[in-house]
Amino acid sequence: FLAVSEQRRKTNLAKVGLLAVVGVVAVVATIAVFSSGHQSLALKQLRAEEDIFQAWTQEHGKAYETEEEYETRFAVFRDNWAAIRIHNQQGLGFELGLNQFSDLTSAEFSELISRPFPEVTERSEVFIDAYAVPASVDWRTKGAVTPVKNQGQCGSCWSFSTTGSVEGINAIKTGSLKSLSEQQLVDCSTSYGNQGCNGGLMDDAFKYIIAKGGLETETEYPYKAADGTCKAVSSEFVDPITGFADVPKKNNVQLQAAVAQQPVSIAIQANQFAFQSYKTGVLKSGCGTSLDHGVLIVGYDTAADGTPYWIVKNSWGTSWGQSGYIFIERSTSTNDAGVCGIALSASY
Repeated sequence: FLAVSEQRRKTNLAKVGLLAVVGVVAVVATIAVFSSGHQSLALKQLRAEEDIFQAWTQEHGKAYETEEEYETRFAVFRDNWAAIRIHNQQGLGFELGLNQFSDLTSAEFSELISRPFPEVTERSEVFIDAYAVPASVDWRTKGAVTPVKNQGQCGSCWSFSTTGSVEGINAIKTGSLKSLSEQQLVDCSTSYGNQGCNGGLMDDAFKYIIAKGGLETETEYPYKAADGTCKAVSSEFVDPITGFADVPKKNNVQLQAAVAQQPVSIAIQANQFAFQSYKTGVLKSGCGTSLDHGVLIVGYDTAADGTPYWIVKNSWGTSWGQSGYIFIERSTSTNDAGVCGIALSASY
């Protein structure tokens, strides 16, 4: 009896050992299958993102000289694409999207587009009648705004903001819209305080135009996106102005009244990710008030959800934003810097 019991015990132990081995093998196999499936899913995701990246490079004419640069840009693109998707899931009232800046880090983007905007020390503030201004204005529909332009890799935003305002007021007064030369301002207005591709002020550009009696057209003096020697020919100057005014600082009511009269030059902070990747909707947050970029307000309106907004023309081409435009939330306060500092340095 003892011998039989001992034999059964050994047999049972052998069975338990066998089951344990089988169990371990099964667990290992399950882990391997799970790990393999997880890796396969990650690989599929990576391949899908690379397909998007390659389509994006073709769309924007991007080419990288080395494999290392390609991998670096692809990694940055993936991070930006992930951040865009996360933002768009939050329902903040504006959406981000891919554009020509999507392979740049935030620091690289800031270095590319950002130029310190010096404070205007001598302001010519003018208060105008703000009573009974229209509920909405869009100077694009009134023939006072030229097509969206592209400053390229030159810090000349201030010149585009300036020409936009001058183009607008002359079109409103004469009925003739002419595209004016930013390159002339880049090359020729340095003695007025501007620094070409290294930045400038719209007020200083206005002073140059007043002194010279106008600007040449874009056709006569085309844009080069680089500093150059002044080649202006005074006999070709058109669209003179006799003066300019600064909108009272932080006064959004006065800013609205000014935009009701004509397109207005403004400065904003644009070196943040929300601006870098803006696609559509009303920008309500995501930028500060450290001014670094000159643009143009061409109108204002109210969104379907009741949010008032400015219609702003940028100079980064039509592949950015809403075909080159951005809607920025509009304050109705007389003491508010506004989203992106939009009411801090406006002039026309």
